[in-house]
Amino acid sequence: MSGPGFLASLWPWRSAAYLLTGALTGLVALVGIVTAVAVGGVLAVVLVGLPLLAVTALAGLPVAWVERRRLRLVDLDPAHDQHRPVTSGGLWGRLTTRLREQATWRELGYALLFAGLLWPVDALAVTVALAFPVSMVATPVTMATVGGGEEAKVLKQWTVTTWPTAFGVAVLGLLLLALGAYVLGVAAGARAELTRLLVAPRDAELGAKVVELTRSRVRLVDAFEAERRRIERDLHDGAQQRLVALTMTLGLARLDAPPGPLADQLAKAHEEAGKALQELRELIHGIHPKVLADYGLEAAVADAADRSAVPVDVELELPGRLPQAVEAAAYFVVCEALANVAKHSGARRARVSGGYRDGRLFLEVGDDGRGGAQAGNGSGLTGLADRVSVLDGRLSLSSPAGGPTLLRVEIPCAPCELTEPSA
Repeated sequence: MSGPGFLASLWPWRSAAYLLTGALTGLVALVGIVTAVAVGGVLAVVLVGLPLLAVTALAGLPVAWVERRRLRLVDLDPAHDQHRPVTSGGLWGRLTTRLREQATWRELGYALLFAGLLWPVDALAVTVALAFPVSMVATPVTMATVGGGEEAKVLKQWTVTTWPTAFGVAVLGLLLLALGAYVLGVAAGARAELTRLLVAPRDAELGAKVVELTRSRVRLVDAFEAERRRIERDLHDGAQQRLVALTMTLGLARLDAPPGPLADQLAKAHEEAGKALQELRELIHGIHPKVLADYGLEAAVADAADRSAVPVDVELELPGRLPQAVEAAAYFVVCEALANVAKHSGARRARVSGGYRDGRLFLEVGDDGRGGAQAGNGSGLTGLADRVSVLDGRLSLSSPAGGPTLLRVEIPCAPCELTEPSA
């Protein structure tokens, strides 16, 4: 609006259309609400009007629907519906769902404000900024037609009797019309912001987008975990079984072969097949360990501690199985932390402790090493921290120079199968 191009653009016309349609819509809303309340109040004596009065509480819904579409005239950002979709429950279910939503009452308040106050303001802005200047611009035409070339009324307030004065009033009307275009723009912008604040707040849209983004990330993690389990199952039941059979066949062939070059080659092939089988087993265990799927986080952490190159003390007690995504995230954090302890810390001993309280899983992995660890220096913890954050959890690392190092994980969750904690 600050540039001269505003007057040559469509925005003055869009602003005028927005305010003019607002005045008409508000008038219709006023008539509709007053009529519904009056009829409902009269019929309430015989209890017939009570449902009508209840439905009147939903008067803000159609008004807000129209207002979100009128916003397109002056606001290029889409205004989304803040209500949850209702696909079942019948008419009564839809009614109760809408009455429980905060957006319904906010829109009702806007409808009452719109019908009682805002539409007269819209009409006044259009009248002052558009109708009055246009009437002044038309003074020469009015004088030539209605006034018979002798006089003309300007805004029905004073009389013009000469042509120079009539054209002077028209020029003044043009200037006021240009000024009125800016007035319309300001008024329409203020009205649009008020409308958006009450029926389509931007922060609510942003919150909805954040929620949907979080849900999509959770869905991706779940899909990723499902794919890991499928790959683990296929490798375990397919490639691993074939390698076992191949190893056994080579072993039998090695026993039956007479000493010589053929026996040496069979021995070498048997050894390579055994190494391949061991690597495949380690790969399967890294993708998704069967002990985690079958016995839960406690058993999986104990298994990871047994396989660690550094002695690990485990103090983990849980009330039962946790959601699969939580167990997987916690397990891989522990595995990554223990791998870092073995590779970088120079520690003589490590400790894994944790439990479940106040609706949250707590895990701590500590060591007595040299310290100085950082999550972003190729430790692999950055990706795991992102994975934990998807579950609304937190991962923190404390590792001052000289040690000790302490990794803490906290994930909100609910047990799936409650059991008595072991003594």
